[in-house]
Amino acid sequence: MTNGFTNAGLREWTWGWWLLVLVGVLSVVAGVIILFKPSDSLATLAVIAGIFVLIDGIMELIASFSRQTQNRGLVALLGVLSAIVGILLIRHPIAGVVAIALFIGIWLVAVGVVRLAVAFEDPRNRTWNLVVAGLELIAGIVIVASPDIGLTTLALLVGISFIINGIGLLALGRSLHALGQAAAA
Repeated sequence: MTNGFTNAGLREWTWGWWLLVLVGVLSVVAGVIILFKPSDSLATLAVIAGIFVLIDGIMELIASFSRQTQNRGLVALLGVLSAIVGILLIRHPIAGVVAIALFIGIWLVAVGVVRLAVAFEDPRNRTWNLVVAGLELIAGIVIVASPDIGLTTLALLVGISFIINGIGLLALGRSLHALGQAAAA
């Protein structure tokens, strides 16, 4: 194989493809629920967002232990931040839109910055990473800049971000699965 990868190395690198697909599906489902049920209680939005952010944090932490992950420290930091925000949102659904908006806005900015850094480091999928990073950064900045944003607007921004993130994770999981299948053949 090229780039110094062996078939066994590729299988090791791609074994978790199904986790990406699972998180992608959960992300899309959470985004759709948030978009179609913006009038539901804030606690429900906080718990849905918290579950997704916690799973995302766990996935980032797992990825930070892989030898193939670039910027392992940055990925680990993002994972810890995501896990903390996720646990807080699940454990203590905040009674006000302001606190939820700030938590989600800060998380979106952090994820956007990391995705932006990855886009400039890795030429593969650069355009997709730049587009998604830009959307996450814009959504996060809008939310942080106006924390008293209405629940409907917050639901729209978060729902769209979850759907875009989920589609990206589904595509990545499918690509990793295909790569692993090719390595096994």
